[in-house]
Amino acid sequence: MKAISNSSILIAMSSIGQLELIKERFPDGVIIPEAVWHEVVKTGKGRSGAEQVAKASWLTIYTVTNTSLISLLRLELDKGESEAIALFLEQPTQAILLDEKNARRVAKRMSLPVLGAVGILIWAKQKGLIPNLKEQLDNLQSVGKFRLSNLIYQEALKKVGE
Repeated sequence: MKAISNSSILIAMSSIGQLELIKERFPDGVIIPEAVWHEVVKTGKGRSGAEQVAKASWLTIYTVTNTSLISLLRLELDKGESEAIALFLEQPTQAILLDEKNARRVAKRMSLPVLGAVGILIWAKQKGLIPNLKEQLDNLQSVGKFRLSNLIYQEALKKVGE
């Protein structure tokens, strides 16, 4: 199983030391568009995720060819999000990894299978890969500066019985 990822989930999971959970969830690898690589590794040099993503052998960088779709998506989204969605349409995978509200809204409107950091952490808790979801969500918010509504926080904990 493969996925296509935007930068935010890579940065968020790296910030809490859980980037490898993405690899566990998608053992056949994760595809990222060039804009995501550039945003995380080049522009983000020295920040959370840059070094981890640069060293992740399970990430594959692709060039998106549908520049017209990217231009259209750029009316609402940033370059990385736009390229990730366009790449999903070119190279369909099991899921598209997005955390930003607008990007998730656009992807869902296009009927794409969206998964975010919270979903990966819920899966990891259910598989016994992490002992405590609450601790990871708290770290995501405090260390990763991840914005998470109280409703989503509570629903996630309820889903895993915490």
